[in-house]
Amino acid sequence: MFKKIQCSILLTLIAVLSGCATQTPKVEHTAFNQEKPRSILIVPVVNDSVDVDAPDYFLSTVAMPLAEKGYYVFPVNTVKTVLEGEGLYDANLIHSADPVKLGSMFGADSILFVTINKWDAQYVLISTTVTVGFNYRIVSGRTGEELWAAEKVMQYTPQQNNSSGNPMADLLVMAVTAAITRADPNYIPLTRQANHQVFYIDQTQLPDGPYLQKEKIKNI
Repeated sequence: MFKKIQCSILLTLIAVLSGCATQTPKVEHTAFNQEKPRSILIVPVVNDSVDVDAPDYFLSTVAMPLAEKGYYVFPVNTVKTVLEGEGLYDANLIHSADPVKLGSMFGADSILFVTINKWDAQYVLISTTVTVGFNYRIVSGRTGEELWAAEKVMQYTPQQNNSSGNPMADLLVMAVTAAITRADPNYIPLTRQANHQVFYIDQTQLPDGPYLQKEKIKNI
């Protein structure tokens, strides 16, 4: 009888743990799905990092994954030029502007606002860790309502996997690698990974855009 009770308790625990281990369902983007935007306007990025070049580097990575997702993406450089022609030079000013007015300027269904929170390389002992961090928001260009939001932080620390058998030599190589990374960190791969994950992989992933659906139909 005692063994039966033990078995019953064990089965109950397994069932509970199995329930805890189930994956969290994907986030439903109700507002985004109702709005069904066909185009995305990418405006200049707010830069809260210390690297003045970070916004330009970021903007060079974000249009392609959105276009490949099936949305029409307004040319980033053209958008910047038009906004400057309207006296909107500062990214913070653009982010605080009325999104409906921004949308009407370009005929855009939606607007992507991005803030760079992290863009740095931290040197500790004999390693350097490169970090990027972003806040993303897509807002309706027709109503000003927020349709989608995501936050992403990515890190990379170069590893020296090949051992020469000489500990001192290996330490020297690691120190040199860390110094090179610190002197000229490559943020672009990390930024591309961050964009890809929030748009394609994470629970925040965007629904396929209408132009991707048309392309799929053509390929059938």
